[in-house]
Amino acid sequence: MLSGSPISDRWSLPSAERQVHTIELLTATERQIAYSNDPAQSRLRIEQGTWNDSERDIEREQILSLLTEHGVALADRTVMPGHLTGSALVVNNAGTHVLLLFHSKLQRWLQPGGHADGDHELAAVALREATEETGIEGLAVLLPAVDVDIHRIPALGDMDSHLHLDLRFVVLAPEGATVSGNHESEALRWVTPQELAELTDEPGLVRLCTAGLEALEQYRGGGQA
Repeated sequence: MLSGSPISDRWSLPSAERQVHTIELLTATERQIAYSNDPAQSRLRIEQGTWNDSERDIEREQILSLLTEHGVALADRTVMPGHLTGSALVVNNAGTHVLLLFHSKLQRWLQPGGHADGDHELAAVALREATEETGIEGLAVLLPAVDVDIHRIPALGDMDSHLHLDLRFVVLAPEGATVSGNHESEALRWVTPQELAELTDEPGLVRLCTAGLEALEQYRGGGQA
């Protein structure tokens, strides 16, 4: 486990007793992000999420309410009207580019991500999906989460329209990372923040890019690379 400096107040969870979390960089083999079927683990990750955005706070509370209602089942993709997902802003090791994929079904440029499929360790979900969808070996996930987003997925085939309750993390690629992708995307592209804004006007993705790069800078500002 690698640890950066404590997060400043602007990255802290708004609360009566303001919390400050240490930024950590974890690989898939570390026990802190092992598989969990305990909804308390997804609740922890959601509560620890760090952003300075009242709309994100509202969506956080909506997801926590659904988690209280559905419990362990909220990590199941069959739960309607929505279910937990995890996604990743994959950043190159230099911190200058992020990796987008052109989604085959949705026909949009998106960040990697997907269903929890029973795993309430949403950091592991984001890391797993990033690895599967980019083909990059040796990825590492930055904790805590930097964004949360509730968005609607359109009806596709025999799947009804539904909501993704998405917790979002920074995932750091190693130097010299090789991208291969999989069947879920038609193309993958490393882009700068400026190029991302030209490819998409999706506010959630633009917001994620900004928050993610700021979090990585904050982590590295602690002297831990």
